[in-house]
Amino acid sequence: MESTAQTVTQHKAQCTAQAVNPLFTNRGLVRLMVPLVIEQLLLMTVGMADTMMVTSAGEAVVSGVSLVDSVNILIINIFSALSTGGAVVVAQYVGRREPENARSAAKQLLYVALLAALALMGAALILRERILRGLFGSISQDVMDSALVYFLLTAAAYPFIAIYNAGAALFRAMGNSKVSMVNSLIVNVINIAVNAVLIFGFQMGAAGAGIGTLVSRIVAAAIIGLMITRPGLQVYVEDLFHPNLQWKMVKSILGIGIPAGVENGMFQIGKLMVLKLVTSFDVGVDLAVQGSAVAANAICNSIAGFINVPGQGVGLSMVTVIGQCMGAGDHNQAVGYTKKLMKVAYIAMGVSSLCLFFAAPVLVPMFNLTPATAAISVQVLRCCSMFTIVFWPMAFTMPNALRAAGDAKFTMVVSMLSMWTCRIGMSYLLGSSWGFNMGLLGVWLAMFSDWIVRAVVFLVRFLRGKWKEHKVIS
Repeated sequence: MESTAQTVTQHKAQCTAQAVNPLFTNRGLVRLMVPLVIEQLLLMTVGMADTMMVTSAGEAVVSGVSLVDSVNILIINIFSALSTGGAVVVAQYVGRREPENARSAAKQLLYVALLAALALMGAALILRERILRGLFGSISQDVMDSALVYFLLTAAAYPFIAIYNAGAALFRAMGNSKVSMVNSLIVNVINIAVNAVLIFGFQMGAAGAGIGTLVSRIVAAAIIGLMITRPGLQVYVEDLFHPNLQWKMVKSILGIGIPAGVENGMFQIGKLMVLKLVTSFDVGVDLAVQGSAVAANAICNSIAGFINVPGQGVGLSMVTVIGQCMGAGDHNQAVGYTKKLMKVAYIAMGVSSLCLFFAAPVLVPMFNLTPATAAISVQVLRCCSMFTIVFWPMAFTMPNALRAAGDAKFTMVVSMLSMWTCRIGMSYLLGSSWGFNMGLLGVWLAMFSDWIVRAVVFLVRFLRGKWKEHKVIS
């Protein structure tokens, strides 16, 4: 290790050089962002295709798989959060030009992710029936049978999911997002191919879907694991099978990963609570006259998710860009790149939102809904497109800049408070019969209020600059 005096001297020299030479050219930003946007789009489209394939096995299989998927989303968010923590630490070391520490941090991330995955896998395998009954109450036996089989197979994939997410995050931290995009495409094609053979060919139902997920995740982990150990990379993992835990780095990773994991987990729990309210809207209702709130909500979430893809891709790129800037100690570049990336997010999401506004009446009828349900869906989607243009990037893309600087606890607290007061509390106030009785539109308006609160608070935080004071690496 270099002496403190040498490190400080080199650090100052690097900051002076970087003030003249930007860390990222415009072409470099494009090479980083475009694959991330494509990857997010692939995840959505293939996920929808996967669900459609399972529907051929019957309603019980679909129900069982969907119940387990709601649990798996929570687990995957934990892995994603840990990976974000590792990516921030590695990106900051890359920005500081300390490759040895970056490699050490990469190794610690893989250890932390794998240990967490093994613990969660063990709990899921042993307690999977108790987990399902505890979350969803009474479930018919045919649904439970499908759910248990699917849960068993997908839980076995947790360690491989963790390894892949960690490896993909490490490549992104280096500024290489093409690797995760290509791997995502390969793995998703394998998943669909295995599903097609086992579900359509061998009529294996939930087991076929589970095996497809497990096989694809194993392949993903194998590919990314081999790639991240190549010595020619800017950041690579060496001596992986010789454990060398460095608690200081682990603490830095968890300092970002735990708040992000809690934030993501609470967000998913909040969505489940709101969904429970939405299901109550259809009780005792003439659906042909008033429409199905559950169906409209599902369709709106599916369609609206696509217009968020550009913002999600830009948000992931912020972890790399701002992380490297903060590691280099160049706050001016961090501010400048945040503003530039936010402009890109607003332009891209503005275009996609306007397209949705005018295309909603054309897209909704493709789902074969009743006229009443279709009318509700179009109304909600058009409202969503307008609020997305103004508030979504600031509410969900901007916080990644704060997290990359180490301000993860602040984003966690704000997101949780806003979710419980606005997204959940306002949903019951605006949507329920004892409140303003606005139904599904009230629920979505409550969600928009959540976006507004987040956007305002995060913008103020960014402008005041307190996020620059955090120190992730020593």
